[in-house]
Amino acid sequence: MTSLIKKDASGNAGDGDAHLLINEVVGVPGGIGEAARLARAASYDTFLRGLLPGRDGVALLAVGGLGRRQCAPYSDLDLVLLHAGVPGTNELASSIWYPIWDAGLRLDHSVRTVAEALSVAQDDVKVALGLLDARLVVGDQTLADALSRTAADHWRRTAVRHLPGLREVTTARWQAHGELAFLLEGDLKEAAGGLRDVGLLRAIAAAGITDALRPAVRAAHLRLLDTRDALHQQVGRRVDRLVAQERDGVAALLGLEDGDALLRRVAGDARTVSHALDDAFRAADRLRSGRSRGGNGRSARRPVARDVVEHDGELVLARTAIGARPDPSLSLRVAAAAATTRLPIARATCEWLAAYCPPLPAPWPAEARAALTTLLGAGPGLVPAWETCDRYGLVDGWLPEWTRLRSLPQHNPVHRYTLDRHLVQTAHEASRHAREVERPDLLLLGALLHDIGKGLPGDHSTVGVPVAQAAAARIGLPPGEVELIGTLVRLHLLLPDVATRRDLSDPVTIASVAEAVGDTGTLDLLHALVRADAAATGPAAWSDWKGRLVAELVARVRTALDTGVLPEPPAPDPALLAGPLPVVHLTGDRVSVAAADRRGLLATVAGCLALHRLEVISADASVVDGRALVECRVQPRYGLPPDPVPLRADLRRAVGGDVSVTQRLRGRALAARGSGAAPRVVWHREAATDAVLLELRAADAAGLLYRVTCALDEAGALVRAARISTLGADVVDAFYLVGGWPDDEARTRLEQAVLAAV
Repeated sequence: MTSLIKKDASGNAGDGDAHLLINEVVGVPGGIGEAARLARAASYDTFLRGLLPGRDGVALLAVGGLGRRQCAPYSDLDLVLLHAGVPGTNELASSIWYPIWDAGLRLDHSVRTVAEALSVAQDDVKVALGLLDARLVVGDQTLADALSRTAADHWRRTAVRHLPGLREVTTARWQAHGELAFLLEGDLKEAAGGLRDVGLLRAIAAAGITDALRPAVRAAHLRLLDTRDALHQQVGRRVDRLVAQERDGVAALLGLEDGDALLRRVAGDARTVSHALDDAFRAADRLRSGRSRGGNGRSARRPVARDVVEHDGELVLARTAIGARPDPSLSLRVAAAAATTRLPIARATCEWLAAYCPPLPAPWPAEARAALTTLLGAGPGLVPAWETCDRYGLVDGWLPEWTRLRSLPQHNPVHRYTLDRHLVQTAHEASRHAREVERPDLLLLGALLHDIGKGLPGDHSTVGVPVAQAAAARIGLPPGEVELIGTLVRLHLLLPDVATRRDLSDPVTIASVAEAVGDTGTLDLLHALVRADAAATGPAAWSDWKGRLVAELVARVRTALDTGVLPEPPAPDPALLAGPLPVVHLTGDRVSVAAADRRGLLATVAGCLALHRLEVISADASVVDGRALVECRVQPRYGLPPDPVPLRADLRRAVGGDVSVTQRLRGRALAARGSGAAPRVVWHREAATDAVLLELRAADAAGLLYRVTCALDEAGALVRAARISTLGADVVDAFYLVGGWPDDEARTRLEQAVLAAV
């Protein structure tokens, strides 16, 4: 066959030309679903049979997706030319491979005898797994059967020995690609819970270790294959990563409502696959352990809780529990036992509980509430126990709201989990703070329910209150505790929002938080909850400086609640009030400057810090004894602290009025402007003692504080404090403007100045 297109260095055609050639030369149909995949496999088979006339001693085998007849629209081909030592094999192989490349198909190929193929499979477990899918396309049936039969027999005899190494390789792959269930842009094949893991389940089932491909797994597998089909069709080339810009199109091809519905379906399927693989690996571990003991005798049953015993490293029901009428709390008690012992629940036990455990009454009995508290407070054992129960539908019986929350994506980039997993993870993190509060049980339940309003219209902290309170009442909490759960949900963002966006030295700030919280017990619960929430969200949600600000706010509010007296603002650093001007102090994350009183000093300091790649977290400006003082908390923008010597020199020159430094600052700041959605200004009238609050919500950018403070200064406003809160790619910056409430004209002028600077 004459070459139709130019191939790249690997012998493969470019993706842009492949679609046309595959359709014209091979006749591969598109489409989504099992029937379409079978039709594509049949088209590939027809094409390949034309390349190798039937002959003895030679067989063309398909492995991978074509071997399984699960071809995506732009699948590559995995082929093995098997021979019995016949002459001219290399020439024969070339006559097959080149027409495949000329058709625009990606190809992974090998030429081997039966003995060579088995030898490679013995040394490479991936090859061994691939041979399990080997299927004759054309050629010597006897030769192909010999390889398939021997490879399958070899795998059955050696699988238990090979699986630990395979598990290590699989774990490394998971670490590289993440968990498909929780990724906004996951790889449908390589991520944990993806199509590659289904291949492992198929291999474990082929070894006879366990029935790994149960109906739920088969259904999840088909849906993941459908999703990959739709992704190929949407993008027009071979791709496995479900990127954000393609989600809605893929969802439409699958008949789903939107991209979020697609993410939820993929997440649920990935969790089903991951859970099944964990169960299969445990089955292999038990089989290997039994063989190492010689397989003699039956494993002992060890009681671990009422109605729950350990058997072969798993938790099962005691015989008395199976024979008697189960009480409604049994599933919760089994889950609590699994979480506290960190032992998995046997699959048969989960299935029995799902089928026969009666529903919980409303309100719950005391035993069920105690089991829930034990489960939530179990620490590291909580997440796997909860996930197992959720896979079998037990959690829906405990919390009917869970159906709406399950696998709900969170598009804020700081979140690393879906909503349901985030709630469970928050409860796990809250258990670390259980001894810091008077009511650890309410802390744990509040952690589980704090974001229950997400996915509903409106502010989730507000709309979640009645939902959380209804759940708490159904669980059996008395009215006062139900009300407290609602307070935790409503105020769970209060402390971090105030700590990062308000002046903590202002009595109005402390008084407003104290009034909202009401008592020190609630304050302690909120403090623990905010730390647990941040830890469950992800690394970007918390930092040392945020922790210090929240702790400072809590300490000041506690003083106000305990004594009824608002704490005095901290006194300025005495070193700033002595010695010749200017004074520049660099101490840890603090930058303090004293200079002759003049307008624009805060803007000058902020710009100089931006020039040295420092982000300002908070800034305070004041005038004491004729000296203008600026004190800032900072952090390196790119992780590396600047050289203090040039920073100190530039600060001295800038606050001293050196025009050349100011010009450098303006040039750098203008070059660093951010982009994104339209910025917005929000005014707060009674948020400060001696100032009004202008809040800017905009895209983050280097030098933003400098530009805005310059604009405010030029517009005639006097800024005494600024608080910078970075939320992913956005910021919420609060500026305290000295003076009374400006009239409409003044507010408009200031808003226009700020927005123009952004």
